[in-house]
Amino acid sequence: MMQNVDIAIVGGGMVGLALATALKETELRVAVIESKIPNETLSDLPDVRVSALNRASENILRKVGAWEAIEQKRLSPYNAMEVWEKDSFANISFSAEDIAQNNLGHIVENRVIQLSLLNVVKRCPNVSLFMPATIQSLNIGESEAWMSLDDGQMLTAKLVVGADGANSWVRNHFDIPLTHWDYGHSALVANIETALPHNGVARQVFTPSGPLAFLPVKSSDPSQSEKLCSIVWSTDPLRAESLVDMTEQEFNQTLTAEFDGKLGLCKVVGERHAFPLKMRYARDFASERVALVGDAAHTIHPLAGQGVNLGFLDAASLAQHVISIWEQGQDIGSKKNLRSYERWRKAEAVKMQAAMQGFKELFDGSNPVKKLVRGIGLSAVSYLPGAKDEVMKYALGVKGNLPELAK
Repeated sequence: MMQNVDIAIVGGGMVGLALATALKETELRVAVIESKIPNETLSDLPDVRVSALNRASENILRKVGAWEAIEQKRLSPYNAMEVWEKDSFANISFSAEDIAQNNLGHIVENRVIQLSLLNVVKRCPNVSLFMPATIQSLNIGESEAWMSLDDGQMLTAKLVVGADGANSWVRNHFDIPLTHWDYGHSALVANIETALPHNGVARQVFTPSGPLAFLPVKSSDPSQSEKLCSIVWSTDPLRAESLVDMTEQEFNQTLTAEFDGKLGLCKVVGERHAFPLKMRYARDFASERVALVGDAAHTIHPLAGQGVNLGFLDAASLAQHVISIWEQGQDIGSKKNLRSYERWRKAEAVKMQAAMQGFKELFDGSNPVKKLVRGIGLSAVSYLPGAKDEVMKYALGVKGNLPELAK
């Protein structure tokens, strides 16, 4: 059976579903193709894969109708941030009060975001879900793309969107060149119960071996939530592997020392996982009948937690651009018509990747001169009039070239 759609989104994760929901008020026919059905049952402990959602992402999720479900499931706002360097005077802090905000963002499990968006998509009359399903073949014709799925379904679409993650099948299928390098780090993620309450503060320490972030999260046990954090520990791959294999007692002692004992004794709760960190940047975010969003287009170091926020901005920007093309009666899959989207998002991704690489290099190593520069630099940001506010506004996602959904 052949089904004709306007847009086929390959990937039903957070960004792919955000794109589908951003198109729900239109007459565009949308298909979402995803190979895995997420487990809808949340455990008492939060998943170890979480995202730090800024205000721009919150605005997008509110406007597409997913935020209420996220609130009903589980989210943890943070009202301040503390950043410092181990064995140095370099430190800086940010507070929501300083810029008249209720919070600086929310820590939310990736699966909670995905499930909340999925609930919205299931109610969209213009969206068809193919889940679980994978593409067996994909060919580009003169005016549409032709797809066959592993369940025998056939689809045609004017535009195919690769929202299928860092190892994108769509990107690879069309041989879109990829600029990439290995950060030389792996990220260890885990849930940690601390002796002292986190008080809704996100914390990050830069150590000689890499940054370590403690992000406040909630569990189903209210008494535990005030002392529960999700950690992202970036360190060299061999050390990350050894940290995963350590006994709980050894890991707890090592983690507490690395974190300068800021929240007292740290105790790992549940599993530990490590995954390699790589920078990726697709040379083309759009080609004939194809566009890329999220990790399929770019990945960055997680030290500022901006990866998923970039992805949501891609989704909102592409939706806005496609709707504009469609309303003008033009071809939504034409490379010529997609160039404005590509220029827009490439510029934003490059700025973020450059900033993250700069931060990583600035805080890399223990050279005394670099440590002095770091200390002076963070102090300057703290005390120069308006400098810290500007940093906070960009991190919040309230400045920059934003799509309408993010404003």
